[in-house]
Amino acid sequence: MIVRTLAEANQSNRRIVSPDGNWESTRLLLKEDQMGFSFHITTIYKGADFQMHYQNHLESVYCMSGKGEVETLADGKKYPIEPGTVYILDKHDKHVLRAFEEMKMACVFNPPLNGKEVHNAEGAYELDAETI
Repeated sequence: MIVRTLAEANQSNRRIVSPDGNWESTRLLLKEDQMGFSFHITTIYKGADFQMHYQNHLESVYCMSGKGEVETLADGKKYPIEPGTVYILDKHDKHVLRAFEEMKMACVFNPPLNGKEVHNAEGAYELDAETI
């Protein structure tokens, strides 16, 4: 059994702050935990507006607090994000995430992250060579 607290993880190297200042993420479950997915609590800072394209990962995101929107770039559709909303990037969707307020999100990634990832120029996380 694995038991961790968010408070403990926030004080460890499992907390990553994005270099661009849009978000921070505490990775509670990582590849090394051998569960086949990773689980993160991510804060998207108010005013963040950035493009992502998870070419190598599938992601499911649940909003716990705050308000914003996600826009799919393929069709320009905008979807409101508020507590209780889940969005799933099941087709490696290019998207823009906007935070009208600070948002707390619970995120699941498959394949799992190793814990140090930040977005590359394409808005993706690189795939860990051992995952291939």
